Amino acid sequence: MENMMAWFEALPPMLQMFWGCALISSAFFLLQTILMLVGMESTDIDVDVDADTMDLGGGLSLFSIKNLVNFFLGFGWFGVSFYDRIASPELLAALAVLTGASFVALFVFLLKKMMKLESNGAFRIDDCRGLLADVYLRIPASREGCGKVQISVGGSVHELDGMTDGEALPTGTKVHVKDVLDEQILLVERV
Repeated sequence: MENMMAWFEALPPMLQMFWGCALISSAFFLLQTILMLVGMESTDIDVDVDADTMDLGGGLSLFSIKNLVNFFLGFGWFGVSFYDRIASPELLAALAVLTGASFVALFVFLLKKMMKLESNGAFRIDDCRGLLADVYLRIPASREGCGKVQISVGGSVHELDGMTDGEALPTGTKVHVKDVLDEQILLVERV
């Protein structure tokens, strides 16, 4: 431990700053990753600066612990990596800030793309309006009784009760869903 402290104290102040940012942010990034893998990622604390301008939509905020960690991760590791290659400290600092900002932008972009993949998966009978279906069990004419229709909603097939206002619909008939009656019965018509 003494050797590490001696090494760190021997570094120039700017390189100490870059190493400090890189190591501390890496530790927090590792902790965030472990928490995410065990299902405790919702422990992020958002700093609400101005909800109108800082909210990125879908529960994403520009100023959050995750984004702060990502910024310092890019900032610190860029500074450590290019300290000996870029002679101008001002240019190095500016490029490190841009790299940190690009880490945040990439993180927000990837999160928005991943959030589009989320799906509720819950079936709502109202989503059947306007869709096509097949009569599975004969539907009597003029709402005199229920038959059954098979309909595909959101990639899954459902078997639901169906009625019609017109003539009887035999098994195998293609129908169009006009409406939903009593939140449980599809009103259909021949296509």
